[in-house]
Amino acid sequence: MKNREFEFAKNVKSGAMALVILLMLTASSFAQSDKFTQAMQKNIQLLDSAKTSEDLAAVSSAFERIGDAEKNQWLPYYYASLALTTVGWMDQKVDKDKNAEQIKALCNKAEAIEKNAEICSIKNMAATQQMLVNPQERWQTFGKEASTALEQGLQLDSNNPRLYYLQGMSLFNTPEQFGGGKTKAKPVFEKAVALFKAEHAKPLYPQWGLKQAEDALAKCQ
Repeated sequence: MKNREFEFAKNVKSGAMALVILLMLTASSFAQSDKFTQAMQKNIQLLDSAKTSEDLAAVSSAFERIGDAEKNQWLPYYYASLALTTVGWMDQKVDKDKNAEQIKALCNKAEAIEKNAEICSIKNMAATQQMLVNPQERWQTFGKEASTALEQGLQLDSNNPRLYYLQGMSLFNTPEQFGGGKTKAKPVFEKAVALFKAEHAKPLYPQWGLKQAEDALAKCQ
């Protein structure tokens, strides 16, 4: 009888210990999650308020450090690459090829964790920036690379508004004799705007693009 009581007490104690360990691990996980969220929110705000290439490069590095520390989150690498993509658009003096290679390396890190349409939008912009250095000479390489990224993104998520905005911009900037122009771009921008307005982005997920799409659509009227 005493042996049974001993075994019962032992099992209860073991169960209680297991529960304590589980609760400690859960609390630790929540603490890490909170720390990640706070770091991401802080740097997203810094990204939104960045004024110079130096600011953007610094926030890109900060996001990359978060990604390297977390190891299983693609969003830090996405934002690190988005910051450098913004550098490519705003700084005409930056080496577009060198900058794009950094962007693509970050996209590779992100895609090693998860392949999705948002990363494809970054790859599209990086290749587009390289192509625009010399469109006539670079279309066959970087123009095709940009188109491929867009197609892959739409296969992964056919309702991603940022992809339609980028598709519309490509059409808008392509001469009419080559299948582009305002008339071709307008319905794509309209679709992008509609999808933006219907979008319910998750916390920390990309939300940029609505204003850009609306401004682009206004130029097609």
